[in-house]
Amino acid sequence: MQLRASNIKKLSQEQYDVLVIGSGINGAVSAAALSARGARVALIDQRDFAGFTSQQSSNLAWGGIKYMETYEFGLVRKLCMSRNKLMRSYPSTVKEIRFLTTIKKGFRYPPLFLYMGTLLYWAMGNGFTRLPRFLPSKDISKTESIINTEGISGGFEYSDAYLYDNDARFVFNFIRSAMNYGCIAANYVSSLGSQRDENGWNTKVKDSMSGEEFNIRSKVLINACGPFVDDHNQLTEQKTKHHHAFSKGIHLIVNRLTPNQRVLTFFADDGRLFFVIPMGPKTCIGTTDTRVDNAITEVSPEDRAFVLDNINARLNLDKPLTEKDIVAERCGVRPLVVEGDGTDETDWLQLSRKHAVEVNQQDKHLSIYGGKLTDCLNVGDEVSGYVAGLGVHYPYPKTKWFGEPSDSVKREFLHQARLMKLDDMTDPSSSEPLTQRLWRRYGAHAFDLLEKIRANSKEAELLIENAEYLRCEIEQAARREMVTTLDDFLRRRSKISLVVKREDIKSSQGLKEACEILFGDQAEEKWNEYFGEA
Repeated sequence: MQLRASNIKKLSQEQYDVLVIGSGINGAVSAAALSARGARVALIDQRDFAGFTSQQSSNLAWGGIKYMETYEFGLVRKLCMSRNKLMRSYPSTVKEIRFLTTIKKGFRYPPLFLYMGTLLYWAMGNGFTRLPRFLPSKDISKTESIINTEGISGGFEYSDAYLYDNDARFVFNFIRSAMNYGCIAANYVSSLGSQRDENGWNTKVKDSMSGEEFNIRSKVLINACGPFVDDHNQLTEQKTKHHHAFSKGIHLIVNRLTPNQRVLTFFADDGRLFFVIPMGPKTCIGTTDTRVDNAITEVSPEDRAFVLDNINARLNLDKPLTEKDIVAERCGVRPLVVEGDGTDETDWLQLSRKHAVEVNQQDKHLSIYGGKLTDCLNVGDEVSGYVAGLGVHYPYPKTKWFGEPSDSVKREFLHQARLMKLDDMTDPSSSEPLTQRLWRRYGAHAFDLLEKIRANSKEAELLIENAEYLRCEIEQAARREMVTTLDDFLRRRSKISLVVKREDIKSSQGLKEACEILFGDQAEEKWNEYFGEA
């Protein structure tokens, strides 16, 4: 909380080169890329960091194989290269995973034809992943016994990538990196609108926690408001040729359905793609591509019934899944880029997850439309190029702004961890050794955690039951991660609320202590706020 208070104070005290409004993946990488190059950057969001669309993804970094059906080979090639770049840059976080797709008899394409498409997809990705393979129907159950093969004509297996942790945590790490390079960032700060004069942009903002209003001055304004880009452009009187259309996606999280670490892909009864995705001790199931007009959505009873009916029909389960089996739900919209107002139904059927950066040179204003996590590094570099063209000077233009620390830093961390026998302290309930988990989450800042554990072995204890977070991690979150509400920690800095039922979280003996570490004197207030208690 002290970090946020300090940054709130700084936001009104100087003129920044760039103000980024919105801290989803587009805003996060923009702030990280610009800050690393030496620009003076401010970043605000009306919610928590990654608190809207970027916390509702499928946690996949994929090259867009579905866009091959609409012959968008250039986009597929670009996304495959972006996926490869992410995997090389974040080997501990973005990992290859196999996708197994089954095809029902009578589908619009035969399985062998689709398999040939996966070979082309693999080649378009420079053969970076494992080679696809064709699966006759008789071999599918041998590979994944949980699949119901009745009426299946065949299938295929290919590779893409996924996030080992959750999407919001991945986004936050870009924001934390930006702050390491001097970015002044604050969550729960709403833009009330921006006006431009001869000295640049003046953005009136409101601190949602205190109610205080103040101005932030910047030379360049970046609208990275995700689904709300069009809304903020109305506030700033920006006219753009691009706009957003919205595709709703939902996911239900249940106890792990299969021990195998692969994504199962089906075509649902209505022809939409349908996924079964590993999520640690749980499984995430769901679908996308429901057109909606509003960015704010929720899981409806019809959505739940659709997902449950489809999963029960496609898997051989000991007993059908019901609503009682749902641990948590995710629901959000994908903002899809359109030219015009997005009302053309033909355009809707062809829309992809490409991004567009629209630049108003005269006003020094950028609007970032669409995009997906897979392409995020390109967005950061692209935005940096545009901002340089608007007259912002970079003291360190060659600085690499993304990726894990160097191999030499990692080797030193692993050496120190081995010497103190860190992995022997891993709780039996954890699915991953401590050394691996701490490095993946914190990189070079994991050294601070080693120091705490060396001084006091109790720092390596799990504080919250069934949640893979140590006491020292929560202390570090309190100090460095601008956790402002309990939901920030449980849902976005971690994925605890996605894999532990709400009633189990509430009954955890360690959560009250975690609240005291995170919020001090406000611990009880934050607890009551999260659980809706007076």
